[in-house]
Amino acid sequence: MWKFLVGVIVGVVVAVLGSIIILFAIGRIFANKQPTVAGDSVLVLALQGDVPESAPVDIPIPFIQAQGSPTVRDVWTSLRQAAKDNRIRALVIQPHGLLAGWGKLEELHHEIELFKKSGKPVYAYLEAPGSREYYLAAAADKIFLSPDDSLEVKGFMLEEMYFKNTLDKLGVQVQVDHIGKYKDAGDPFTKTNMSPETKEVLNQLLDQIYGNFCSTVAVGRHKTPEQVKTLIDAGPFEAANAKADGLIDVLGYEDEVYADLKAKLGVKELSKTPIRTYFRAAPGRGDRIAVLVGAGDIVRGDPQQDGIGSQSVVSSGGFAKIVRSVRNDSSVKGVILRVDSPGGDAVASDEILHELKLLSAVKPLVVSMSDVAASGGYFMSMTGDQIISYPNTITGSIGVLYIRPNLKGLYDKLGIDEDTLTRGKFAAIDSESQPLSPEATAKLHESIEATYRSFVTKVAAARKKTFNDIDALGQGRVWMGAQAKDNGLVDTLGGLDEAIAAVRAKAKLSANGETNLVLYPPRKTIFEVLSNASPDAVTESLTENRVRKLIPNLPSRSVLQGGMFARLPFAVSVH
Repeated sequence: MWKFLVGVIVGVVVAVLGSIIILFAIGRIFANKQPTVAGDSVLVLALQGDVPESAPVDIPIPFIQAQGSPTVRDVWTSLRQAAKDNRIRALVIQPHGLLAGWGKLEELHHEIELFKKSGKPVYAYLEAPGSREYYLAAAADKIFLSPDDSLEVKGFMLEEMYFKNTLDKLGVQVQVDHIGKYKDAGDPFTKTNMSPETKEVLNQLLDQIYGNFCSTVAVGRHKTPEQVKTLIDAGPFEAANAKADGLIDVLGYEDEVYADLKAKLGVKELSKTPIRTYFRAAPGRGDRIAVLVGAGDIVRGDPQQDGIGSQSVVSSGGFAKIVRSVRNDSSVKGVILRVDSPGGDAVASDEILHELKLLSAVKPLVVSMSDVAASGGYFMSMTGDQIISYPNTITGSIGVLYIRPNLKGLYDKLGIDEDTLTRGKFAAIDSESQPLSPEATAKLHESIEATYRSFVTKVAAARKKTFNDIDALGQGRVWMGAQAKDNGLVDTLGGLDEAIAAVRAKAKLSANGETNLVLYPPRKTIFEVLSNASPDAVTESLTENRVRKLIPNLPSRSVLQGGMFARLPFAVSVH
């Protein structure tokens, strides 16, 4: 009997595996087949969650691949080509549940406005919209909202989570040392609320985002920024109130959006073309400019250790390989270093900068900052080349800190004893079962002081300023792009357009020539990810994702590991 059961189980497993293989094989056929775009098409920009800088994993399964998130580069390329494509008659924006930062949102809003200059209509259909969705919709000619929906525009809030009381109950002590009075990335472990310095910086951040939101919406809705601020104080809005206040144009459903467009364009039928489909049907053309993406926490190591769906990381070993491949690619005429990182490991940041300087020596290079380019993310931008950021980019944070957990109290609560033998005065400096001695504390402080001096010195050289100039702007202080421009930490305010113009000029390419933005690292297939990921890395990343769903403000993986960091003091999410 048991042999029969084993045979049945094996047969089922084989059948399932065979079905998966066949499904992926069919998916390969679909993935390699270039889609077509019908005449009288509407380009549908349906955005949800984050809008990544680097290409997400390619899953070659029908009906899944087309629904993946487009990258910022995909949107830029698609809107530029669609504006000139006679098959595309209009653009419909359908953002929902956006998580993108305010730098990327500036880029997307700008691209939608440029598309409008083609004379083609731009409509927005909103579902349960918040401030992010409405920010993009404000660029549209006409905004639709369901009659029973609401507009959740009600101002901006920023919350930080502090773990000291919890750690005290567990018997866990976190020892933190830092250079710079604003370098407070260790505060979540050692404090119960914001320091005056943290409040100063975060209030500046909120002021910038709030002001930019009001001025941007004011232009799109033909109001003054003061009128928008007054309306925000009256939010959130029921659909009818949003229309009465001039924030929404039409109370209607999705089918009515397309019925309105048909009447406006004088056609009987319109085909819907998702932006991911359009991008695959109309890939970029022109001079090849590499978009070298550094997105996520900066860590040491190689990406082969990464799991599936884990936090994005910029690993020093893996990123160096990508930089070298760009450097050796003769078809690449220039490089845009696209940074979207809060920083991380200080040594890894320096190793990455070294490779980027070698790249800059042989290829025209320009730095374009996305949502965040702070601390190590700012450090890796110090190639000496032109730096371009959005007004809403979070940058600066020139400082260093050391974080070290002490689990002695927890071990005592659990009845765990640890007996240690050492040779050498500081052999136990990294032990998690005992506190740092005064001598060890002084020794580590010397190290972070040296790292900070190196950080400031390299920034000063790249920005052509004195050590004291950068030290005054450093101290771990976070700046928004608009303030960073005033302080000389970045050169120009803008996005991909400004970066492309700058790199084309450096490469001595025609100012009016076409640009084909090529992403590095390239898109990976699910097969490549699975073959490169160890079982332990897969398990770790899946566990991490579950924990982060429960504790969204959990510190980054690099910070939790402890060590010396050049990292943003906090994880910023403005709601």
